[in-house]
Amino acid sequence: MAELTTYFSGMKGRALCSALFLGMTTTPTVFAAEKETTPPKGEDTITVRADASSADQAVTSGYQPLSSSTATLTSMPLLDIPQVVNTVSDKVLEDQHVTTLDEALYNVSNVVQTNTLGGTQDAFVRRGFGANRDGSVMTNGLKTVLPRSFNAATSRVEVLKGPASTLYGILDPGGLINVVTKRPETQFGGSISATSSSFGGGTGQFDVTGPIEGTQLAYRLIGEYQHEDYWRNFGTNQSTFISPSLTWFGDNATVNVLYSHRDYKAPFDRGTIFDLNTKHAVNVDRKTRFDEPFNITDGESDLAQLNAEYRFNSEWTAKFDYSFSQDKYSDNQARVMAYDSATGNLTRRVDATQGSTQRMHATRADLQGNVDIAGFYNEILTGVSYENYDLLRTDMIRCKNVKGFNIYNPVYGTLGKCTNVSAADSDQTIQQESYSAYVQDALYLTDKWIAVAGMRYQYYTEYAGKGRPFNVNTDSSDQQWVPKFGMVYKLTPSVSLFGNVSRSFMPQYSIASYIGELPPETSTAYEVGAKFDIFDGITANIALFDIDKRNVLYNEMINGETVAKTAGRVRSQGVEVDVAGSLTTNTNIIASYGYTAAKVTEDPDYKGKPLPNVPKHTGSLFLTYDIQNAFMGNTLTIGGGGHGVSRRSATNGADYYLPGYFVADAFAAYKMKLQYPVTLQLNVKNLFDKTYYTSSIATNNLGNQIGDPREVQFTVKMEF
Repeated sequence: MAELTTYFSGMKGRALCSALFLGMTTTPTVFAAEKETTPPKGEDTITVRADASSADQAVTSGYQPLSSSTATLTSMPLLDIPQVVNTVSDKVLEDQHVTTLDEALYNVSNVVQTNTLGGTQDAFVRRGFGANRDGSVMTNGLKTVLPRSFNAATSRVEVLKGPASTLYGILDPGGLINVVTKRPETQFGGSISATSSSFGGGTGQFDVTGPIEGTQLAYRLIGEYQHEDYWRNFGTNQSTFISPSLTWFGDNATVNVLYSHRDYKAPFDRGTIFDLNTKHAVNVDRKTRFDEPFNITDGESDLAQLNAEYRFNSEWTAKFDYSFSQDKYSDNQARVMAYDSATGNLTRRVDATQGSTQRMHATRADLQGNVDIAGFYNEILTGVSYENYDLLRTDMIRCKNVKGFNIYNPVYGTLGKCTNVSAADSDQTIQQESYSAYVQDALYLTDKWIAVAGMRYQYYTEYAGKGRPFNVNTDSSDQQWVPKFGMVYKLTPSVSLFGNVSRSFMPQYSIASYIGELPPETSTAYEVGAKFDIFDGITANIALFDIDKRNVLYNEMINGETVAKTAGRVRSQGVEVDVAGSLTTNTNIIASYGYTAAKVTEDPDYKGKPLPNVPKHTGSLFLTYDIQNAFMGNTLTIGGGGHGVSRRSATNGADYYLPGYFVADAFAAYKMKLQYPVTLQLNVKNLFDKTYYTSSIATNNLGNQIGDPREVQFTVKMEF
């Protein structure tokens, strides 16, 4: 595997794209096996009660989500779950040519980007809460430390709204994002594709799956190589991804093993500056960077997962899940420390992180039962889990502040890489370990009433600090009982009303400054809403929520140093609507609207202030239309839409606001019925070349991410 990874990562972008194109124009006999055709819409089956053995098999039909295991860890129809779950299906990801988790989540209400650490991390606010590295982005329902979770192996993305600590442990109350990966299939098939970007360069992918003859095994191998120019005035995005997986199918048992490896090199870009006098972005070309060409993050990440389940009988199933993930990187950055609005001069400092390693072990063992007790049908779940998280940043590089860079007349190369190791800042450490037990029951009281209740007990320890000699700034342990309760009333088989109350918690820790043993952040949330399966193909939900969070810890930048503080109490209230599915046989839709009012309710400095990076309004709409028998009997699909948000506070003190925006997208795909289906697809993102800002660092006005300008992507894909 190491040799294959090395070979794959050494391939040049143009050579790979050429090879992929040649592969699409040939017809090797090894691909002669025919694929099963997808059943027409009228033959789709909706299972009202799935057995526990299918808990990982969430179902979608085109754009429409039908069931999910993310909310309850058992596969339940969406209308039976007293909580909102939004799904971005594989078909949506394909039509929109999604390449990042940000792009996938444009389709989901009340989920927006927050501080991405210079564009190097997935980071999202959900219903007003969230941060980078907060554990909310999972892969196959297990926590990881992957900086970027979306890749060529992604099948779909599910978002569970609201507190999820009863089943998932330590989390913010806004919800979680679950990236579900593709699994091996028992029928041979696959695809190969190449994409060219108007930014320069492109991406190549392959995906092949099938049975291993004479065994009960099936395999899947997925790979991706990216070499694209960064859209600003310097930088390159490079990555190599490889992911083999293997599934064993027994009579009563299934075992799945997954591994993925990613090498990456990406710009470390904190974006642009907002002038606190004008409250607007500085008046320079959006392509102009204020750092140096050596602002690069260079690293590698790994993920290994094991899933095993054994079916004792038609009622009881045991499951075991294990995940190991790690991320290793080093970076360099010329950081903006101060801005003189009168002259446009910057004060900058060269920083670096040399040798950062994060690791996460996550394990869960469940017993699931579908049983009748005293005449009532129950879906019972009980289990235990263990998590171990470890972070170490060894050498932290810090140099002196340097003046002399002007944003209106930038001259690069005046700063070089720094080698000065700051002993006081090095050996930054976080260690967190937790043990949990939980139980849940979905009780079908009648054919209309469903009650879902659960409880979790979790014990955890935390240790954090930095410096040589080492200074311990956090050393604590605690335990939490985390309940949840929800009810569903099914007005009809296709309409349900629901309500729930639940709790969540997030322990406090600080690397930078001593905080001792602070109690954890705790949250209580209330939610009511309705769900619909309408027009024989549309799934929709509307929900109102109220989340109250206490003892909130936040970071503030003072003289270039991060200081931990508490905000006392914050509250988020809102409403959201999500729709996905088929309007007609040929027309698909995915749309959302969200309203969130999130503010500090108790704090001597920030009471009444809005939370940073939380817009009051979010919205999205994407429509597609299939034209059958177009041009020589082939299929042409056209579509488009857009997404947008209202203005957002950019700092904890609401010193300025990021303006609202709406960005339009369009696409067309032409699928040719050759011996092997070939698709030509054109995607135009940010159709009208809008300048907009996606998030801020929230601690000051010196880091505001700029959204990508118009990009044209052309993809050629052959399926076999």
